[in-house]
Amino acid sequence: MELKQLLSRRNFLHMSGMGMAAAAIPSSMFSNFNQAKWNPAKLSVQLYTVREQIKTDLPGTLKRVKEIGFEYVETAFWPDGISVQKAAQYLKDAGLSVSSAHIELPIGDKKQIFLDTAAAYHCNRMIWHGWPEDKRYSSVEGTMELISIYNESAKFAKDNGLQFGLHNHWWEYRNKVGGKFVYELLLEHLDKDIFFEIDTYWVKVAGQDPAAIVKKMGSRAQLLHIKDGPAIYRDTLAQDNPDPMTAVGKGTQNFPAIVKAADGNTEWMVIEMDKTAGDVFIALKESFDYLNRLRSTLNAER
Repeated sequence: MELKQLLSRRNFLHMSGMGMAAAAIPSSMFSNFNQAKWNPAKLSVQLYTVREQIKTDLPGTLKRVKEIGFEYVETAFWPDGISVQKAAQYLKDAGLSVSSAHIELPIGDKKQIFLDTAAAYHCNRMIWHGWPEDKRYSSVEGTMELISIYNESAKFAKDNGLQFGLHNHWWEYRNKVGGKFVYELLLEHLDKDIFFEIDTYWVKVAGQDPAAIVKKMGSRAQLLHIKDGPAIYRDTLAQDNPDPMTAVGKGTQNFPAIVKAADGNTEWMVIEMDKTAGDVFIALKESFDYLNRLRSTLNAER
């Protein structure tokens, strides 16, 4: 797949008050938690959320992300002229570390970029972002071909001291091939070293229960994308035109259930918004506060 095919999704890219609402959550929603085992995931933010702001003021945008309270970010790609080495310096200057990186598959000439990116960010969690939909997911044979590619990628990562994971969209949880959902074939046939970054929003868009999926994935669900909104499937999604998303906790997602399902298995919850109707920094702040208040509430219930 050529990189230019992805630019409609990320044309900026170049390879290289919710706390009060959380306080109002009834404690009964958390009554079934096994508090003795509760191990809350750390928070990060996918920088795709602030891609437009990055294009006009990269250092200022990272500064605002830091001021919200984030210590970690998940990277995607950067505007033209910004290498991963330059980006890494911007992140360091802002006091931000990299929890994980979205990147192209390490195939052919992409292998060195894969390694250079990991080295620049001092990050070992490398994630295939998975956009756009690969039509091979429409058949068992095609899905198995992709699984072979992912396993090859994971071996390359492991041989170089890195971890390789997959980020989903809606089709893996909506498409059925051979009587199974695509994600079921992935879970069954992927190398066990491959972790999943479950995008809980797209899982719900596909008509599945995110908490049930996270629980089913168990220890493979090492990262979650946390986003909220109407979560309705529409044909326009394929043209990268989702409904505007809300701050976490203001949409249709059941985050107490999702956090419960992730208990002890998920290391990172990564906040992301593909599209927002209002000020993105306000939405990020509300999301950050909501999740921190939620975690504090759960901790107090131990």
